[in-house]
Parts: sequence; structure tokens; C-alpha cells
Amino acid sequence: MRKIELLSPAGDLERLKVTLLYGADAVYIGGQSYSLRANANNFNLDEIKEGCSFAHKLGKKVHLTLNIVFHNEDMSDVEDYIKKVVECGIDAFIVSDPFIISYIKNNFPNVEVHLSTQNSTSNYEAIKFFEKEGIDRVVLARELSKKEIKEIIDKVNCDIEVFIHGAMCTCFSGRCALSNYVTNRDANRGGCAQVCRFSFENKGEKDFTMALKDMNMAEYIPDLIEIGVRSLKVEGRMRSLYYLATVIGTYREIIDRYYDNSLDEDVMKILQERLDRVANRETSTHYFMKEANWTDQYYTGRSEVSNQDYLGQVIEYKNNLVKFYERNYFEVGDKVELFTPSGEHINFVVEELFDEDKNEVDVARHPDNIYYLKLDSDIEIPEYSMIKIVERRNGND
Repeated sequence: MRKIELLSPAGDLERLKVTLLYGADAVYIGGQSYSLRANANNFNLDEIKEGCSFAHKLGKKVHLTLNIVFHNEDMSDVEDYIKKVVECGIDAFIVSDPFIISYIKNNFPNVEVHLSTQNSTSNYEAIKFFEKEGIDRVVLARELSKKEIKEIIDKVNCDIEVFIHGAMCTCFSGRCALSNYVTNRDANRGGCAQVCRFSFENKGEKDFTMALKDMNMAEYIPDLIEIGVRSLKVEGRMRSLYYLATVIGTYREIIDRYYDNSLDEDVMKILQERLDRVANRETSTHYFMKEANWTDQYYTGRSEVSNQDYLGQVIEYKNNLVKFYERNYFEVGDKVELFTPSGEHINFVVEELFDEDKNEVDVARHPDNIYYLKLDSDIEIPEYSMIKIVERRNGND
């Protein structure tokens, strides 16, 4: 059986490696040109080549976004850039411009071309047109219901990809010009200022915002698999390593449990709580089960609390000592959870903690410093395992 693909964002080389290790089947990245996430670090050609090599050794793939709305000034070097990227080993391009589609298909037929959600594709006739142009996959607009997605899949031949998690555009994906008008930054060429998340004064009333809640489709992964979706896409090339490891690792478990028939209500509740915990915004399924309305929106402001659960990123485990980079404050006596790229979860109370010089300390209070903690475990704890808080010694979490 051909399993559904789990597709992860990666804003830099380290994120690429982490998300693949945590279970993504493929990653999508942006180069330093023609990408819609201009504020991400993005990849130079050497990094694209290294990322492709890393992915291919794991039997996984790398997709490159080439999905800006092209203006005349963008056209002069794009053909040369595409050639160089193909030579780096890219498996697929995510595009929206008709010329770019035809150029890639005519010159590099072994590389897949995926139609970006930037094209806002919402009906099967449009997909049939792009199939004639050689499109291998379509990333659907995020504003479609389950019924609409199923009808599209039943009437087209190419693979269908949908977003399942992350931030939502308030306007139809790829058609917003708010950022252009308010900040002179073109949302459709990589410069979105996320004006839809601004708070606007409302004549003495509560501030008005049009921001949407994030998407979370965890509960409906079985539905998406059963109606024939081929790829499940997570948003967030600028998200943290901890966020990506948690989200990708959780969806990996949901997908695998679906296929081995071990995804019951109790397990789903635990996995949903894990996703809820890593988020700093409320979530919704938006258009999937009903017409979206004000309940899917932060209508009169919102509260985004920075998540402090992430305690550390493991560097190595040796001689019963976990060496890690600290990310947030914690103490001896705190109950923590260590989770690994392979899906192992170890819960324990911190009993011994040491600074970088192996001096025993009671508190880890300096983010980005190296610490050690004592842990007796038979489970392999590789690099990029993560440590998070479960319960503070004072009873709070």
C-alpha cells in the first residue's frame, strides 16, 4: 500500500534535517530567490545540494518553492537558477506561474512540478487544464470542504496535496494585497507583513482584528487518507525546531497508527493535546467540515502566549549524561519529558543537573548554554532529541 506523504516545511538546513529525522517523507524549502518566505533564512545552492543529499540517503525528497508572482524584472535569471537547482538534486518544484511550469516540464522532465496553493486552485476543471500542461500535483486552496476535495480527487488524475496544520491566510491564499497597501511589501513576492494579524482601533471599542485561528486537522487525517489525498502539508518554514519536531512527530504517529489500526479515541486525545500544547494560537478546521465563520477568527483581538515548555535540545547522550542546549528555565525536581526522532517518549524527574564544566547546579537559567542532566536509560537518545516540561516542582506547568 502506498502511504500518504507527510510534507514538512524547512526554513534552513538544520530544520530540514530535524523534520526528516522526526518522520517527514519530504520537505519543502525556499531558495534565496523566488520564494514566498523572504524573511526565512532560506537555502543557498550549496545548502540545497547538501539538503538533497541528506534527504536522498534517507529515501526522502526535497521540494523547492518557486511560487512568487513573477514580474518582468524577475525573469532575467530564473532559467539559469532553475538549471542550477536541478543540478543540486531537487525532486520537485512548487510553482504558480504558467511559463515556469512549461519551462521546467520542457527542459527537466524528470523533475516533478507541483502547482502551488498560491494559485488558489479550487475546482476540478482548472486542475484538468493544468494536467494538460504537465502538472504532477496540485496543492489545493485552503478554503475547500471535504466534499469539494473529494469531488476534485474523483475527477482528476494528478496527485492532490492539502494543508493540514499551521497559519491561515485571511484572504484567499495567494490573492491578498493588504501588505502592499499598508506596508509597501508585496505578499505575493515574498514580503508579506501579515497585516491581517494587526490589531486596528475601533472607536473606543475592543480592537478589531481579522486574523484567523491556525489550522489543525489532526482529527481528520483518516478522512483525508480515505478520500484519496496524496500529500499532507504542514505550514511553517519559520517555526522553531521544537515546534517542527513536535508537530511532524505527532502527525507521523497519527498516520502510522491509522495504517496499523491502532489510532483509537484515547490515543487521538493524547496526540491532539500534544499539538495543542505546542501552539500559541487557537486552532480550527476552518472550511473542511462547514462554511467558515467568525468562530474561526480572532474577531476582537487575541492573546498569544509564548510557549515555555521547550527546555532543551539534545547534543549527545553518553555515560548516562544527556548533554543539551538549554532553551527555557527549569530546576532540579521538575518532571520533564524527553522525546526522540524515532518516537520514543521518556518521562522522568530531574534529579541531577550540571553546568558545562560538570559542576552540579540546582537550576538551568541561561538559554543557549550547555548543561548536562543525569538519566539512566536503555533507549537510544540521539542528537536532536528534545526535552520539554511536564510539571514544575511547585506543581505548575
